Amino acid sequence: MPTALITLAAGQGSRMNSDLPKVLHKIGGATLLEHALASAEELDVDRRIVVAGHGAELVRAEAEDLGVSDVVVQEEQLGTGHAVLQARAALSDFTGDALVLYGDTPFIRPETLSKMAAARQTHAVVVLGFEAADPARYGRLITKGDDLERIVEFKDATDEERAVTLCNSGVISADAETLFSLLDEVGNDNAAGEYYLTDIVKIARDRGLSAGVVTCEEAETLGINARAELANAEAVFQATKRVEALENGVTLLAPETVYFARDTYIGRDTVVEQNVVFGPEVTIESGAHIRAFSHLEGCHVSRGAIVGPYARLRPGAELSEDVRVGNFVEIKNATLAEGAKANHLTYVGDATIGARANLGAGTVTCNYDGVMKHHTDVGNDAFIGSSTMLVAPVKVGNRAMTASGSVITSDVPADALAIGRSKQVNKERLADKLFQKLQQIKAKKSGGKS
Repeated sequence: MPTALITLAAGQGSRMNSDLPKVLHKIGGATLLEHALASAEELDVDRRIVVAGHGAELVRAEAEDLGVSDVVVQEEQLGTGHAVLQARAALSDFTGDALVLYGDTPFIRPETLSKMAAARQTHAVVVLGFEAADPARYGRLITKGDDLERIVEFKDATDEERAVTLCNSGVISADAETLFSLLDEVGNDNAAGEYYLTDIVKIARDRGLSAGVVTCEEAETLGINARAELANAEAVFQATKRVEALENGVTLLAPETVYFARDTYIGRDTVVEQNVVFGPEVTIESGAHIRAFSHLEGCHVSRGAIVGPYARLRPGAELSEDVRVGNFVEIKNATLAEGAKANHLTYVGDATIGARANLGAGTVTCNYDGVMKHHTDVGNDAFIGSSTMLVAPVKVGNRAMTASGSVITSDVPADALAIGRSKQVNKERLADKLFQKLQQIKAKKSGGKS
């Protein structure tokens, strides 16, 4: 059954104390909205609608970056039922199921939503619930046998209903046409004066339609409403990713010090040392070695490569097999071919480095002229001497060399040695005279005090 995903992202999140809409705060380098949308990746999602409100244009921009073309705005915050109704026009020509998710609930697993889709085969309305360790102020799911009779918000519940521990996550699935038809009958005669999405369960039952519950672990339903909850969610996310990495055959020497992004991929038999941070869009192939205190984002590291310690790989960094990137080396938008080495104190940006080329300590590709970026091309088996400045655009041919301390502004042919530095001149006894003069100046300024 085709599915329309309706993600509610209109809340201001006042407890976040932020100018940024709540759903745009991040866990594992990805916005809460991205996490929520990813929950449905195993379903046959035909349409995606995001309901925005506070900071709607910022939410719209993020949603469009995530491939969501339909963003609708809830001008007034009149409750979850009212929010879902804003998607009606966008789904006027849609036939299939509608699944309502929340942009501030990032941890619902795809497998859980697949179970909800399966339950829709036997129930007109399916609600996701969980057994709460501390039910607190959650809405309660009131069941009779295998059927869900109604959902009661805490503030409207009786003492008997508050004793129930089966709680409502807010996630609901139903046929789209049925969903909007049920919402048409929802009123706001409640303590908050809002239109509750959850009221559709009782309305469905009154119509003779069936309602059912799919349960999940409470941790999946964790919602983010404050900075402390965001920090806790980050800790939960990181703990989960570390366990996944270990189970997938990755060696983490100090797991609690390694930080992952939502989309980090690391192959088996890779070793990751202490205090490594993976930003978004990182792929590490099997058998690589990431040494301590390295930071990687937007890069690809091939089998057998060694990175760090204290290395930084920025977006566009592509390391081929058996590449060596050592301490205090930064790579950005550059490809290092098989066996290339940049072992110390080097910046490589907007460049192609050939197979087995060696970049000496202090090598810099001078890629920016203040207006535009330019490319550096270093050939196979080239040897770049320490403290060489490669002023792009420039090419160094196969097996060519540059002398240490050179500033290379012209192409270097294959097999050639390029020397781009001034001739050294020694002035006899000038150092002694200069030191004496400087000491006299210093003594004069300090009033004769040494």
